[in-house]
Amino acid sequence: MKLMIPDEILLKVEKPARYIGNEINMIQKNLEKVDIRFAFCFPDVYEIGMSHLGLQILYNFINNREDTFCERVFSPWHDLESEMRANNIPLFSLETQQPVKNFDILGFTLQYEMSYTNVLNVLDLSDIPIYSKDRTEVDPIVCAGGPCAYNPEVLAEFIDFFYIGEGEVKYNEILDIYKQNKVNGGSRNDFLIELLEVEGIYVPKFYDVTYKEDGVIESFEPNHPRAKKTITKVIVDDFSDVYYPTKPLVPLIQPVHERAVLELFRGCIRGCRFCQAGMVYRPVREKSSEKLINQAKEVLNNTGFDEISLISLSTSDYKELDKVVDYINTNHKGVNISLPSLRIDDFSLELMNSVSSGKKSSLTFAPEAGSQRLRDVINKGISETEILNGASLAFNGGWNRVKLYFMLGLPTETYEDVEGIQTLAYQILDKYFGVEKEKRAKNINITVSTSFFVPKAFTPFQWEPQNSYEEFMEKQKHLSSIMNKRQIKYNCHDAKLSSLEGGLARGDRRICKVIYKAWEKGCKFDGWSEFFDYKKWMSAFDECEVDIKFYNNRRRNYEEILPWDHISTGVSKAFLIKEHKRALEEEVTVNCRKGCASCGANLFGEGVCYEKKN
Repeated sequence: MKLMIPDEILLKVEKPARYIGNEINMIQKNLEKVDIRFAFCFPDVYEIGMSHLGLQILYNFINNREDTFCERVFSPWHDLESEMRANNIPLFSLETQQPVKNFDILGFTLQYEMSYTNVLNVLDLSDIPIYSKDRTEVDPIVCAGGPCAYNPEVLAEFIDFFYIGEGEVKYNEILDIYKQNKVNGGSRNDFLIELLEVEGIYVPKFYDVTYKEDGVIESFEPNHPRAKKTITKVIVDDFSDVYYPTKPLVPLIQPVHERAVLELFRGCIRGCRFCQAGMVYRPVREKSSEKLINQAKEVLNNTGFDEISLISLSTSDYKELDKVVDYINTNHKGVNISLPSLRIDDFSLELMNSVSSGKKSSLTFAPEAGSQRLRDVINKGISETEILNGASLAFNGGWNRVKLYFMLGLPTETYEDVEGIQTLAYQILDKYFGVEKEKRAKNINITVSTSFFVPKAFTPFQWEPQNSYEEFMEKQKHLSSIMNKRQIKYNCHDAKLSSLEGGLARGDRRICKVIYKAWEKGCKFDGWSEFFDYKKWMSAFDECEVDIKFYNNRRRNYEEILPWDHISTGVSKAFLIKEHKRALEEEVTVNCRKGCASCGANLFGEGVCYEKKN
């Protein structure tokens, strides 16, 4: 296979292995025997994309079809992009090193808002018209999915169709429709019309939006008779039997997360009111421990990784976690087990002890808010007593490094809540000194980190205003001024990125022109601090005559048509309103296993909603 990038250029750039393919378990196919070529793009650098489980799943899932070849595409780093533009080299896939423009379908995974300018940059580097309306029959169909697709409007003018839900459910049907349309000599428009019949598919061109004088949406209506009024997400109905790659790609260079991965379940029972993932991935569906044990064996044998991560939104909520951990500990000596998203309690700490091999790594607590009042507002579901008891258990167990994560700017937050972050950190430090000196580990190290709250679609806080940049920074400055014990390190950052993310997260179609203007100004890799340019973004908003404060700092009312109201995650708007009102009353809602709150996700007929019935 001839590389698209000549050796003389590869030798100039950082990490040339990002661009050559040929990794362990990479799939190759005879192009003469496939009918559909699918380019799967993670619009960020190779090391980020290759750490993403969704890429591994869909890459292998689509390649299970004999008639389809799924190849990978990533955003080239700045050094290579400069060389590509200077030498007229188009963006290419890793598997065959052929131009993306030659593919039938280009699919983006949208994992975070700050990748949006990279999406445009990938299209431009591929010589594909950026606006959907400008594409012709020689251009690939451009689609997108992932968590950010739940508010598709901010990219609606660039994407031909959005996939709403879990990729394993409908891609075979989509590819079958594409193949038949191709056989019939149909146009790209014919294909998009056929997709209107597929559940979970949103084709923006077949919907019109109008606005009132004050800027809010006046109407959002289908303009094609086959277009659905509401697009409902699709979910895997039998999670134990869903396809899972046991021969995942092994990168040639170290990715952000270099380890095997087991997905325990999808969804979350906890109902934190700030968490979009906890709402849109409902209901919880678990994989059987027997299936996980078999997958662990195969993945480790096929990759050679010496670490395996057991992932989910709340790992300790998996009912048979101890059984899976015991199997790996017993049968795969020398393999480290990573357990993210644990709650700090007796069970979790016992598990941590069982996988720590004598060496104590740092423990992570995520109280999110400093006061119990505010934790009740956000429905965090953990009390101060539980937090402090967990810290005490950890220190008695020999841990001496603790990371604490909080958010500033949560709804109803006061300066008393902000100061509660310092108070809680100091109380945790006191728990360490409460352990007998000869029993506790030496050199306690507590790290407090704060991020800034960004209201997201499909959460009970989707109607809430975001703090202004000035409010964020004043709160951060105040907390920094009172956090002055030498054993506690305070990590914080500038709020500009979070303020922009707020505008993109709840934007409508008018944001499309802002993203395009920002890209024209050179914005890309916006999630990377060294490349993020806030001034260029604000200039783009100004030049497009779009007020970011309209999206960030304005309280919405319940009657307003929201840009994502035509999408259904199963969780009803009535439930979100009820949860928002409960938040303002500081009332806690129990988790899904303790009691059903009638969120609406039972319409799927699966998961935790039906555990007791089964």
